[in-house]
Amino acid sequence: MSMVFLCPLDAHPIQIKTMLSLMIGLPTKLEHNLNLLNSFTNIITKDVTTHGSMFVPIILGSDKTTVSVATGHTEYWLVYLSIGNIHNNARRAHKNGLVLLGFLAIPKTEKKYRDNVSYRKFRRQLLHTSLAKILDPLKTGMTTPEVALCPDGHYRKVIYGLGPYIADYPEQALLACIVQGWCQKLLVREFELGLLWDGWGVVGDIVPFTNNFPHADINELISPDLLHQVIKGTFKDHLVTWVEEYLVLAHGRTQVNEILDDIDRRIALVAPFSGLRRFPEGRGFKQWTGDDSKALMKVWLPAVEGYVPVEMLHTIRAFLEFCYIVRRDVIDTQSLSALEEALSCFYRYRIIFEECGVRTEGFNLPRQHFLVHYLAHIRAFGAPNGLCSSITESKHIKAVIRYKAVGQMLLTNQRLDKIAACRADFASHGMLADTSISGSHILCPSDLSGIGGMRSERIRATPNWRKEGPRYDTVFVNTNLDEDGMRGLDIARIKQLFSFKCQGHLYPCAAVQWYSRCGNEPDEDTGMWIVEPDVYEEGGRITILDIIHLDAIVHSAHLIAVYGNNPLPKDIPLCYTLDLFHSYYVNKYIDHHAFEIAF
Repeated sequence: MSMVFLCPLDAHPIQIKTMLSLMIGLPTKLEHNLNLLNSFTNIITKDVTTHGSMFVPIILGSDKTTVSVATGHTEYWLVYLSIGNIHNNARRAHKNGLVLLGFLAIPKTEKKYRDNVSYRKFRRQLLHTSLAKILDPLKTGMTTPEVALCPDGHYRKVIYGLGPYIADYPEQALLACIVQGWCQKLLVREFELGLLWDGWGVVGDIVPFTNNFPHADINELISPDLLHQVIKGTFKDHLVTWVEEYLVLAHGRTQVNEILDDIDRRIALVAPFSGLRRFPEGRGFKQWTGDDSKALMKVWLPAVEGYVPVEMLHTIRAFLEFCYIVRRDVIDTQSLSALEEALSCFYRYRIIFEECGVRTEGFNLPRQHFLVHYLAHIRAFGAPNGLCSSITESKHIKAVIRYKAVGQMLLTNQRLDKIAACRADFASHGMLADTSISGSHILCPSDLSGIGGMRSERIRATPNWRKEGPRYDTVFVNTNLDEDGMRGLDIARIKQLFSFKCQGHLYPCAAVQWYSRCGNEPDEDTGMWIVEPDVYEEGGRITILDIIHLDAIVHSAHLIAVYGNNPLPKDIPLCYTLDLFHSYYVNKYIDHHAFEIAF
């Protein structure tokens, strides 16, 4: 059995509190960033000695990773720690809002004992006992306020409490003491052990680590996991797979390959966009990452339109609406209502996959089922994009080293923490320049935004982009301040960027080609507006150009062709994808900002 490494808690128990105070230089909220369950906070406030204290929710995350398969199957089970008082985007932006806390034991045994009941119980209980031991230095501070140094340099009374736990589904099952295939949120009354296992999927003879701490219940603390439940789970593993299975059932194995090839050509022909990952060979590759799934999600709906029933388009659209709403940085009451409506539509329309023979066994899918708990979790813990397992997985890049890994990981992470603390101290004394992004480029919120500033997007208009032909980007232009959404915006394609001076004033301008909206409402099936380029058709196709000031540009826009029902030719150059089609979807799923304005 591998050893248990507690980093750096083996040195001294009090160091876990030092790690909390070393999250220096991060935006902090002294009020409750996470609105933990009312019953929990009410219990704390009943004790008058806690009044005036700052509540610090302890956010944990664990993720098992394999760094070598061929040379000994080297695995590490890392535990990370954060607090609920920092902004979600600080945690997502990898600005030391998440620190490596320790390494959990990974028991190893001979094959003949792997299915032994006692061994499996020991393995499960070891996880919970290890977590309880790691968190033990904080136990006293969960009932009695302690004085701590805060990032702003002031000392305050704080009281700790267990907050949400970040993990993927296999680890959620271990933490919740359930059998895989069951819901992590299932709460049951007192039953015999055999009935718990057979009837409810509960491993009843395991003591959860939360049992050692006040006001904590692991079933309530397991957080939503956008990466594995929404992006890679419901979208990639379910919807994308189901659509392919439907095409096989509807068209047969021989013809379906031709259809999938055409869908791949549609995806490959998607116009370039800042930050968009391209699929030059389509989506037919084996090794999928979360970023690959997110990129496909942005362009997939128009690509399958025409090959699947309208009800499937409605299902995909409802899911995309849910996905983009739930990934917002701030979710208010209005967003919760929209989220609930999108989820209701998704569950209502997905029945088409059962009716057409793809899901004859129904929808008993734990990752997809967990979506019903998102609204309650958001009300309890806030926006789930700051509690996603992609945050802990990205930490592996820094934390996991292949050669003589343990010692290097310990030393590397200690040095990284010290450098971060040193940098924050220098910045607080004015010794470092501000590193926020600024400049003349368009700044817009997106997936990549962090506490360093908004991502800078470039608008390109060039006759030869990377020696592959012309590239002329499209943009949203504000044309009516009195209207919201697309009714107050128009789409323009930048043909030339230039500037001129008049009476000593510099006017940055652009020559643009306009696109007109088709109809007064978005397309009912996809939820996206359809536009057509403004051209003169008499005597040939002549582009109409206009001049606009750059201040009228709101954001980069992304257009995807309305491909229709006919297969695409195989030799269409990517650089002409915005010239060859009669109409285009205004892709509101290209990034979060477009989703907010292209309604």
